[in-house]
Amino acid sequence: MSDSIKHECGIALIRLKKPLAFYQQKYGSATYGLNKLFLLMSKQQNRGQDGAGIATIKLNTSPGDRYISRHRSTSKNSVAEIFEHVQNRLIEIEEKDPIDYQNTEWLKSNAPYIGELLLGHLRYGTFGNNNIENCHPFLRQNNWITRNLIIAGNFNMTNVDELLNQLYELGQHPKEKADTVTVLEKIGHFLDDDNQRLFDHYKTLGYSNIEITKLIEENIDVPSILTRSAKSWDGGYTICGMVGHGDAFVMRDPSGIRPAFYFEDEEVVVVTSERPAIQTAFNVPLESIKEIQPGHALIIKKSGLVSEHQFIEPAERKACSFERIYFSRGNDAGIYMERKQLGRMLVPKILAAIDNDLTNTVFSYIPNTAEVAFYGMVEGLHKHVRKYQKEKILNFQKDLSNESLEKLLSMAPRVEKITLKDAKLRTFITQDEDRQDMVAHIYDTTYGVVKKGVDTLVVLDDSIVRGTTLKQSILRILDRLGPKKIIIVSSAPQIRYPDCYGIDMSRMAEFVAFSATIALLKERGMDQLIQQVYENCKSQVKLPSDQIKNFVKEIYKPFSPEEISQKIAEIVRPKDIHAEVEVIFQSIEDLHMACPGHTGDWYFSGDFPTPGGMKVVNNAFINFIEGSNKRAY
Repeated sequence: MSDSIKHECGIALIRLKKPLAFYQQKYGSATYGLNKLFLLMSKQQNRGQDGAGIATIKLNTSPGDRYISRHRSTSKNSVAEIFEHVQNRLIEIEEKDPIDYQNTEWLKSNAPYIGELLLGHLRYGTFGNNNIENCHPFLRQNNWITRNLIIAGNFNMTNVDELLNQLYELGQHPKEKADTVTVLEKIGHFLDDDNQRLFDHYKTLGYSNIEITKLIEENIDVPSILTRSAKSWDGGYTICGMVGHGDAFVMRDPSGIRPAFYFEDEEVVVVTSERPAIQTAFNVPLESIKEIQPGHALIIKKSGLVSEHQFIEPAERKACSFERIYFSRGNDAGIYMERKQLGRMLVPKILAAIDNDLTNTVFSYIPNTAEVAFYGMVEGLHKHVRKYQKEKILNFQKDLSNESLEKLLSMAPRVEKITLKDAKLRTFITQDEDRQDMVAHIYDTTYGVVKKGVDTLVVLDDSIVRGTTLKQSILRILDRLGPKKIIIVSSAPQIRYPDCYGIDMSRMAEFVAFSATIALLKERGMDQLIQQVYENCKSQVKLPSDQIKNFVKEIYKPFSPEEISQKIAEIVRPKDIHAEVEVIFQSIEDLHMACPGHTGDWYFSGDFPTPGGMKVVNNAFINFIEGSNKRAY
C-alpha cells in the first residue's frame, strides 16, 4: 500500500501446560515460553509498530510472592527493547546466583517474567497519544488473586459513550474515555461479581477464607463473565485476558471481523492473530491450527483444560477482507492464494486498457504488499498469451513460417521491477518544505527499461486509500522514465467508507474515491444531493444505532465505478508530468470471488456488519460537511 495507514493490532498468548523443569530438560532452557513469545511477536511485527507489551503470570505462588510481571514499550523497536529488558534482568540474576539459576523452581520464585502464562501485544495506535499508558496489556489490580485482570486485544468499539454510561450506572469512575478502559472495567466488574457470588456461597457452607480462595480459583465462571460483559459491545475484536490465578481467555466478535487462531498439544496452548506465526514458531502443520469461531471464546483454565464457549450469539460472518488484501503478512497459505487470485482477476481490465498491446507495455508493482497479487496478475497474462498463441497456431495451419512461429512463441509480458522503496530513507529534516521533498523521494525507480514515448507502464498496488503518495511521489518518479501512459491498478476496490473496527481510516475526506465523487457531484451541479445526504444523516443523530441507515451510499449512486476511477486519475495526476494516467480498481464482485470466506467489505460497499458502523459512517459524513476533524465515534 503506497499510502501508509495504521491498522490492526496483534496478539500472542502462550499457556505452558507442563512444569518449567520439563521445558528446561527437553529444550534446554527455562525461558522456553519467553523465547516462543518473542518469536510469535516478531513474526507479527507487521501488526504493530507504535508499541508493544508483555505480561506473565506464575501459577501456584505463595502469598507474598510476586506472580504478575509486565513490561511495555513505545520505542521504535519495541519488541526488541522489551525482550532485551527481560534478558538483562535474567542475566543479572544468573550472574548473582549462577547455581540457583539452573533450578527452575528457584528461578520461578526469584526471577520476573518466568511463568506458565504469557501474553504479548503489538500496537498500532488508531486514536490517542502514543504513550506508555495507551500500550497493552492493561492491568486491573487487586489484592485478591482471582480479582486481578490483564487484557490485551485487537479491537475498536463503536459505542464507547454507551459503554461508559453503563460503567457510571454501576457506580464506577473511569479515569478516561477509551474503549480499552471500558472493556477492562466491564470484564473486571463481572469478575468481581462472580468472585463475590462464590465467596458468599462457600462462606455459608462454613469454609475458611483460605479454603474459599482455592475454591474460587477452581469454580470461577469465565464464560458467564464474558457473556455478561459483552452483551452491549458493538465493534470488531479479538480480546485476550488473564486472571491472576491462571485462568485465561481469548474472545472473538460475533461477526468474526478480527482474526484469531490457536494450537494445542500436550505441552502448550498458543493463540495468535495470524496463523503462520504459530506454524513457524512451533513447526506445526497447517491443519493442526484452528480458528476461534465468531461469538466464541477459547477458555484455558488454570488446570490446563481448554474449551471453546459461545459467549454471544454469532452474527452473519463478515471477516475483514482487508486482512486478505493488505493487513496480514501474506505467508498464510490461504491469504497467499487469494492475493494471487486478486491479481489474476484484474487481467481482463488491464488488457482492455492497453488494447492488448503486450509488446509496448511494461508490468510492475509497488512494493511490498502488492507483490503476491502481481505474481497472480503475471500468471493471468501468461495464460492470455498462451491462449492467443494456441489460437494463432491452429488458424495458421500450413502457412505458418519458421520466422512467424518464432516471433509468435517469443511473445511474453514484459515484467520489470520498476519501483523500489528506500526503507532507509528518513525524514529527519524538520522544515516542512524539505520534509515534503524527502517524503516524495521514499520511492525510487529502475532506469533504462522503458521505451520513451512508446511504452505504457502498468503498476499494481494492493489498494489506493488517499492517493497522496501516488501524487506526491510515485507518479512523478515513474514519469521520469518517459512512458506515454501510466496505469495504476488496485487489487482492492475503491475505498469509499470509513472503518471503525480497529483500522485508522475514519475521516472520509482522506479517501480519494470519496473526494472524487464529491468533485463529480459539484461539477455536474448536483450539490443538492450532498446537502440532502447531510440532512438525512443529521436527522438520525439521536436514533438508536440499530435504526440508522447508511445514507452516504446515495452520493455514489449517480456514477459508475469507472467514472469515479477516471476522476481519481485526474486528482492524483500531478499537473507537471507528461504521461497520461489511468486508474483501474478491482470490482467488489471479483473481490468476493477471490476471498470467499472474508466478506467484510464495508470499506468498499458501505455494508457495515454492526449497527454501530452505520452510526459511524453518518457521523463521518456530518464531520466532513461541518469541517470537523473529530473522531466519528
